[in-house]
Amino acid sequence: MSQQSSRGLQQFRNFVSIKFQLYNSLFTSLPFHRIEKTGILLSLLQNICEEGFKKKMSPHQIIDEFFEKHTTYTKDQEKIDLLFRFVQFVERQVVLFDALEDAAFREVHDMGGIGTLKQLEAETIQSNKQEDLAQKLKDFSVRLVLTAHPTQFYPGTVLGIINDLSRALSENNASQINVYLQQLGKTPFLKKQKPTPYDEAVSLIWYLENVFYAAAGRIIGYMKSQFPDALPANHSLITMGFWPGGDRDGNPFVTAATTLQVADALRGGIIKCYYLDVRRLKRRLTFKGVDTILAELENTLYTNIFIPGQRTALTKEWIMENLVKIRDILVYQHNGLFVHLIENLINKVEVFGLHFASLDVRQDSSIHNGVLESIAERTDALPSDYASKSVAEKIELLTSAASDVGTHIFDEGIIKDTIQTIKAIKDVQRFNGEAGCSRYIISQCNSTLNVLEVYGLFKLCGWRDNEFNIDIVPLFETIDDLKNAGDIMTELYENKVYAAHLKKRGNKQTIMLGFSDGTKDGGYLMANWSIYKAKEALTRLSKQYEIDVVFFDGRGGPPARGGGKTHKFYASMGKHISNKEIQLTIQGQTVSSNFGTIDSAQYNLEQLINAGISNELFSVNEKTLLPDEEALLQELAEAGFKSYCELKDDPAFLDYLSHVSPLRFYNETNIGSRPAKRGGGSRLTLKDLRAIPFVGAWSQLKQNVTGYYGVGSALEQLDKQGKLPAVKALYQRSLFFRTLMDNCEMAMKKCFFPLTAHLADDPQFGPLWNKIYEEYELTQRYVFQLSGKNELMAAYPVEQLSVQMRERIVLPLITIQQYAMSRIRKLETAPKDSAPKETFEKLVIRSSFGIINAGRNSA
Repeated sequence: MSQQSSRGLQQFRNFVSIKFQLYNSLFTSLPFHRIEKTGILLSLLQNICEEGFKKKMSPHQIIDEFFEKHTTYTKDQEKIDLLFRFVQFVERQVVLFDALEDAAFREVHDMGGIGTLKQLEAETIQSNKQEDLAQKLKDFSVRLVLTAHPTQFYPGTVLGIINDLSRALSENNASQINVYLQQLGKTPFLKKQKPTPYDEAVSLIWYLENVFYAAAGRIIGYMKSQFPDALPANHSLITMGFWPGGDRDGNPFVTAATTLQVADALRGGIIKCYYLDVRRLKRRLTFKGVDTILAELENTLYTNIFIPGQRTALTKEWIMENLVKIRDILVYQHNGLFVHLIENLINKVEVFGLHFASLDVRQDSSIHNGVLESIAERTDALPSDYASKSVAEKIELLTSAASDVGTHIFDEGIIKDTIQTIKAIKDVQRFNGEAGCSRYIISQCNSTLNVLEVYGLFKLCGWRDNEFNIDIVPLFETIDDLKNAGDIMTELYENKVYAAHLKKRGNKQTIMLGFSDGTKDGGYLMANWSIYKAKEALTRLSKQYEIDVVFFDGRGGPPARGGGKTHKFYASMGKHISNKEIQLTIQGQTVSSNFGTIDSAQYNLEQLINAGISNELFSVNEKTLLPDEEALLQELAEAGFKSYCELKDDPAFLDYLSHVSPLRFYNETNIGSRPAKRGGGSRLTLKDLRAIPFVGAWSQLKQNVTGYYGVGSALEQLDKQGKLPAVKALYQRSLFFRTLMDNCEMAMKKCFFPLTAHLADDPQFGPLWNKIYEEYELTQRYVFQLSGKNELMAAYPVEQLSVQMRERIVLPLITIQQYAMSRIRKLETAPKDSAPKETFEKLVIRSSFGIINAGRNSA
């Protein structure tokens, strides 16, 4: 273990583990309803769970034994009431643990260590690469895109308590901690109604205002002070993106009106931040010449946020012009007194403009064809027989289209709303600036026509060539789509009209590559490898056509959806993959766990910036895979793909997931505004099922299939061919492969097969359970051979201990959930049981909250 890891582990024990035991004892006196003994009984249940699973008891047997030996309860309703109180109790224990980890962030993580900007500065100077760094920074940036994917179970009230509790814990303020724990005891976690898309947007704007605003300012300030000539004007090192209110793929509740409402909230949010900063500046900048400029700034910002209906012609340029005037006065007339304060605000305005975060519009490709056919039917903008035209004829019509179709002739619904959305983008740009909304993402993009349909729609909705400042972004996600991406992009680059559009956009093409559906479709190894190969191929192709390609990664929270140690993946990309910008989605729990405080946001942003820069400046050739290594990874991916496909094609696969996991109850958790699956059919299919409930269901089942399944089989196959020594050599040399395995270990560390071991002999589900368990054991055995360790995540002791503690906290919860699932299955097969099925269904749903929250990146 390295010295840094050892120090971090000791600090984690001091500031998280020990403090958790200490403050956890306060829960026994919390003012819960009828909860005096709940904490004591819960700790008893936890011990019984640990001992019971060692004895291979089922959750049903464990819960029955607990009630029989440690309570006087005999009625079902009494027992269920206590189980619900346990659920509430564990939820609050998880909050305490989250708050302790947030409070201890600076103590546990070395803010100037490996992967930080301080370390980048030292390495740059040591290697004499200052000029190379300046060159790299000319067009390099990191864009974090906050998405509305529903994996954040905490309501806003609880997030606020976590924030306040963290501060009190870091200050060791015992009285405040006690008060906040009491508040926590009385604050409901359950959301009685689903949030609207606007509600989701407001929740994420909180992070923009309270976390990213300050963290980005710190980072830009540091870069400017340490490398004053490296950051060019009019190019921001950090940009933020935003999906709530713009992402209508599969979310029937997002409309053009929502998009405009969210854009207005983003504009109001950033102006409010500037207003508060200007108010603070007035306390210090009381000098002649400065005070009048500040007063005008304050008044204009106030008018734009606090006077209803008052939106003046405020621009980013006007704000910057006034701030630069103030800076010049401070420098030339007041010896630079307090100039750092005004510099800090300038840095923030450069990053956030009037848009705060760029609103992306996303829609499924299948929608656009329907819109175009409706336009053809109801207007003269397209030929009435458009639907029967060939692909080539459609492309010709779309690339030469020019009209301004009115929305009044269409009925309410998706057709009208799509046209209204395209028109609404102009309004967003008028008030928030061009950066407010300047790209349209196409989900399920599987042809050149899919891209040009969007191009044609903009031209048919009144967008003229000279104002067409929109990037059209294809999203390739399934294994087949990733394979075909090169052919699609070749056709686009060779299309004269589209090539002319790209030229106006600076010859830059953004391509989104999605992990979630790729993993669901092809399994862990094939999804990751297919994306790597697609990036290589698209980089090579784009260079050939003199296009700068930018990859936008749709990464989720857990390794199964592209999450995990994200910065290490970026650090591992070799010289054959475009690295001009790092763009990725941040969603669900990952927002709060990795970017929930200013310190953690700064640290994780720095890790991404460092990864992107150091990948090119230092030792890039060592990270580039050699041809024989690529061949080895291809073999592994194909073997893993075959193994995973055998599992998902098993006739019992979806039944297993539906009846053993809480999958079918996802929609009732009220955590997200959108449905758990695409399409309106009642029959569950893997294609329609969204990746979040798919991955989340495996996570709650503590089997995490999508994070490792097929890895063991693939390694075993190569071992039988005598290629294991070559795989071990690859593991030692390739950061990409090592990170792949690290994330696999994280997924496996969060597994707990004793929970469902009672299914091993089940006539319906036994064969599938055994297949999954055998693959887990096989994968673990080979992972240990590669790492040389005998524990999962041994290379990351702090994260390992965090996972262990979190898993122990929720052990009673996963036991209760599986107990409820077994009761539901029994009621469905033998409905003579007196207990109401709805009660157990509610228990399953309520248990989900704490399990998911404790996982940090489990869905």
